[in-house]
Amino acid sequence: MRPRLTDVAEAAGVSMKTVSNVVNGAEHVREETRKRVLAAIDKLGYRPNIAARNLAQGRSGVIALAVPQLDRPYFASLAARVLDEAESFGWIVQFHQTGGRREAELALLTERHPARLDGIVMSPLGLTPEDVQGRDPALPLVLLGEKAGPEHHADHVGIDNRDAGRVATEHLLSLGRRKVMALAPGPRMDDQRINGYRDALAAAGLPVDEDIVLPTGGLRGQDAERTLGEWLDAGHQAPDAVFAATDWLAMGAIRALVLRGLRVPQDVAVVGFDDIPYDLATLPTLTTVAPDRVAIARLALEALRDQRPGGEPVRKQAPFRLLIRESTAGRT
Repeated sequence: MRPRLTDVAEAAGVSMKTVSNVVNGAEHVREETRKRVLAAIDKLGYRPNIAARNLAQGRSGVIALAVPQLDRPYFASLAARVLDEAESFGWIVQFHQTGGRREAELALLTERHPARLDGIVMSPLGLTPEDVQGRDPALPLVLLGEKAGPEHHADHVGIDNRDAGRVATEHLLSLGRRKVMALAPGPRMDDQRINGYRDALAAAGLPVDEDIVLPTGGLRGQDAERTLGEWLDAGHQAPDAVFAATDWLAMGAIRALVLRGLRVPQDVAVVGFDDIPYDLATLPTLTTVAPDRVAIARLALEALRDQRPGGEPVRKQAPFRLLIRESTAGRT
């Protein structure tokens, strides 16, 4: 027979209420008691009845994850991590693809849904602070990424993109590279990752040459290949390093360089950002900034779970690290 809550309580020598507190992550349980209950759960193979628990707590057990494009490797990988973490929270995840369009993002906050949602985790591109302010305050919302700033009155989870851009650029400078180009995503020149690039150059006492901060006009590899290719074909001297604000842009830059006879990293070292799965399949493999997507997923779901109507928004940061590979270090 499937073990019940009463069986765990009896095995651990505690009350059913204590077992319930441990299962639901209550913080006031003594650590010794928590360990005893968890040992009993593991020994008996107890699994909580998630549907019954959600019903008792007035929840549907369903949350929504909204991203611009599910077929972009970063968001596909993030979605997988959210699925993994949601299981331990007792949630089922609905996926929504917004295309980064404001109207699609806004519709998720304002329209009725076929099933009641316990909350929404969204990586927005077009959502305005006014859109967020005007949502139903009873709907828990957590925003991801750098396009949602403090002016968006909602919980937020992300990494320190500016610091990450600085770390990536400092790596290039540590290799003795001095003419470091930056490839900015889309038309934006105030991107936080690019601002981190500027910070690193300034800290090293190097001038920030805005003529080699190139907006790519898009987020695809083709956008970077075209932008850098046209710049090189116009007769400009090649940089000795490139910091690209995404891995896709970095891959496009490498293609533009190699097609013009330049070697990576011997002539031009390249760093990307996001640590998408394809980075290890490129030639050379790509040095990149790797956000901790497991931490991002976990922090987002914790914020969703703990959110209360009328509460002050919280901002949580996940860690990142620089993964040094062949596009800067060469083959060993």
